[in-house]
Amino acid sequence: MDIAKTLLIGLRADEFRHPLDFQATQALKQLPGLDLAVRNLLGPVAEQFFYLNNIASSVLVGKNQLPHLHKLLLEACTVLDIEPPQLYIQQNPIPNAYTLAIQGKQPFMVVHTSLIEMLTLEELQAVMAHELGHLKCDHGVYLTLANLFVLAAGLLPNWGTILAQSLQERILEWVRCAEFSCDRAALLAVQDPKVVMSVLMKLSGGSPTLSPLLNLDAFIEQARAYEDISKSELGQLLKTAQTQQLTHPVPVLRAKEIDRWASSKDYQSLLLKRQKEYNQKDNKMGGWRNW
Repeated sequence: MDIAKTLLIGLRADEFRHPLDFQATQALKQLPGLDLAVRNLLGPVAEQFFYLNNIASSVLVGKNQLPHLHKLLLEACTVLDIEPPQLYIQQNPIPNAYTLAIQGKQPFMVVHTSLIEMLTLEELQAVMAHELGHLKCDHGVYLTLANLFVLAAGLLPNWGTILAQSLQERILEWVRCAEFSCDRAALLAVQDPKVVMSVLMKLSGGSPTLSPLLNLDAFIEQARAYEDISKSELGQLLKTAQTQQLTHPVPVLRAKEIDRWASSKDYQSLLLKRQKEYNQKDNKMGGWRNW
């Protein structure tokens, strides 16, 4: 890599998991049989479906296929201390990336070509690290259910019973909370909050032509303005109504949240702790390594 980064050897998910993610996950675990049903019934079907789709209509990245992208993935995995998933590039005009792993089989990540076209390599690595965060935090079970709910809602807008709709709302709330943890994983991998916030800015209003012209400082000010809306009861009510059917928190909120965590003692202490542990292990091996 061009700049030295702290390697987070032995990193555990709960060391960076967002509190909202932890609370929402614990709430879903209280629903009897949900986890088991997804792992044993829905999970295998979803994994097989996506695997066939990837093999049939995507490009598998490796050392002999788009090696510069393969290198970005391996570097992010090294920093986050996680085994590399398969990486597929898929032709798609909608900028997006997603990952899935449920049954302990080979996990995979998919990145759309339109996303690659408007990001720098470092920003693309942040996207990969975000998806690695889902794997690190074992989000696969509930992500599968969330994707199924979104698919059903798209195909059948008035589908389901009141019970199913209530579960859908809880799952969507969980996945919005889980995204905060994955943004933190992206920050831990690139170790520059401006890179992560730049990705969120470009997802809001970027394109191959506009992305180089966007102003990150102005976007951060926009995020502060969005946060100020919560100070009124009406503003908070409108924000809740706006987001309750979304699978992701709005980008300006995510940018503000990552800016806040990057300035926190928790983030700085985590990097310092892991750097000390890495140096101690390296010294015992008779030297230390750079990359």
